[in-house]
Amino acid sequence: MGFIKGSFGYDLDFLKEHVDTVLLESGSSKLVLSPTLQGRVVTSSADGDKGYSFGWLNYDLIASDQYLPHCNNFGGEDRYWIGPEGGQFSIFFKKGDAFDLDHWQTPSSIDTESWEVESKQKEYVILKKNMKLKNYSGTTFDVEARRKVTLMDRSATMDFLGLEIDESVQSVGFKSENEMFNAGSFEWNKETGMLSIWILGQFIPSKKNTVILPIISDSEGEIVNDSYFGKIDSDRIEVLENAILFKGDGLKRGKIGIGPHRAKPVIGSYDALNGILTIVKYDFDDNKKEYINSMWEYQQDPFKGDVVNAYNDGPLDDGTIMGPFYELETSSPAANLKAGDKIAHEHATFHFKGDKIQLAVLANKLLGVSLDDCY
Repeated sequence: MGFIKGSFGYDLDFLKEHVDTVLLESGSSKLVLSPTLQGRVVTSSADGDKGYSFGWLNYDLIASDQYLPHCNNFGGEDRYWIGPEGGQFSIFFKKGDAFDLDHWQTPSSIDTESWEVESKQKEYVILKKNMKLKNYSGTTFDVEARRKVTLMDRSATMDFLGLEIDESVQSVGFKSENEMFNAGSFEWNKETGMLSIWILGQFIPSKKNTVILPIISDSEGEIVNDSYFGKIDSDRIEVLENAILFKGDGLKRGKIGIGPHRAKPVIGSYDALNGILTIVKYDFDDNKKEYINSMWEYQQDPFKGDVVNAYNDGPLDDGTIMGPFYELETSSPAANLKAGDKIAHEHATFHFKGDKIQLAVLANKLLGVSLDDCY
């Protein structure tokens, strides 16, 4: 008897038909990642094979065994990308090209090429990839990318987050420890351009899903950058004293970001329809202020960028839609690296499924918000 669509078992069986997979499990917590799909964590479960599958998958693209031009969005909860996306140091645009969709091209090493499994244990796997990346200004970077993905058991999750989880709440937690080495012969700096580790997670939206980005309220600078794909409608975003609320419903395309003067080392979302609280914790050093700028334009300040981003998918002007999904993204600072040096960025994802009363306790402790404020 097969698993129902929407369950982890269904997604695992589907992935095994089309790509290489690595399964990590601890009790009822499971995750599957794919070396074929650049070592990304595709999806996870808090309740074994029959449990809710938390990651968004692009079933049609994965099943097609074909590649698209520009970008292959296979989905997944945690994928290793590299910035910047736009600007004069972009690795997604060639020198002289316009910053538009026709000229946008994701580097194959983070889009279509497989990553190598270096080692695997029951609770973790280590992957790596060597690549050459050329930016808009003509600099070619020799890069060695590495990542260790670890599935945490319930005890490790509570230790990591520093709290107790009620027995009635299902949970799954995993972290990716990501590294980028300068494998070339010259220093990466403001003249050559610098890269960043950029981790993106794609999740399933609902009409009652709210993205929550905690902020430092008494800091200088812009509170939220909402100019990526046009201004966000006022009924889709709300600025609270200590957090930004943003609709993650998959109904209208939009992206927001928080810079280093306002960001906190945690973001999340609450899906009231399915009783899911998602938490992302990440490395953040508030002494480091230079983050790559990914705006699709020739930039006045290429190192004034966002630390975290949230994206909500929606129909394009022609009515087509890639998802729908929503994204939670985190970035490392700009990688000012001498030859042989490395930068590291940790990104940890947790899902909690249960009743609102118990999830509200976790949301208050981890995000500093009341779930009653959510959409």
